[in-house]
Amino acid sequence: MLSIPIWKKWLSYLIPVTLEEATSPHNPELRVMLDRGRLQLLSGNAIYSWDDLYHNFTIAFGTLDLEDRPFRTALVLGLGLGSVPYILEKIYEREYRYTAVEWDETVAELAGRYTLSRLESPVEVITADAAVFIQLTEGKYDLIVIDIFEDDFTPEPFESSDFLQACAEHLNPGGLLLYNRLYNTDKNVRATEHFFEQTFQRVFPDGWKIDTGGNWILTYCRLEEDRPETP
Repeated sequence: MLSIPIWKKWLSYLIPVTLEEATSPHNPELRVMLDRGRLQLLSGNAIYSWDDLYHNFTIAFGTLDLEDRPFRTALVLGLGLGSVPYILEKIYEREYRYTAVEWDETVAELAGRYTLSRLESPVEVITADAAVFIQLTEGKYDLIVIDIFEDDFTPEPFESSDFLQACAEHLNPGGLLLYNRLYNTDKNVRATEHFFEQTFQRVFPDGWKIDTGGNWILTYCRLEEDRPETP
């Protein structure tokens, strides 16, 4: 179990406290911070995780009536420090079995040490390219969360209709797919609106967006008879 001195927790309510710095081939600048008593992972200009203060998912999950959905399995593409399973377990008291795909081995190690060690939920971490994993896996999931960034942009392979269709093929009937997009600058607003209208909704005509203030969580619920559309 992770142990952080109490004085650092108190100090973090005044100023962010650096707990660890690291580098990797994929992220030349990684910092684990303690900010307002919560663990945060920073990379360049992006916040990759922030415990329950990773508000985009805290807000989105709160709109989806998870207590009424008999989910058991979840796939997280882009683990970061592990805010998604943390929020679902600690805030919404969901008991899921997780498969988490993280392409940066250093980030995966940090997640295991700082966040996953605080959870009761089983989390299998796979170090791989999520675009390759989703093509090769035979797994089926009740919840698929896509939270993939390089610094503050989404890599092009994850913006294709082929990728979305591959994800949908591994979503159980009644399952939910959530795709995190930045919506915080003029450039990001234009890019996210274009992706939502021209790609996401063409694959998922019944898909919708959850505006969390600075992010859109693009959402799709697969019904029994649903099949993703081919644009």
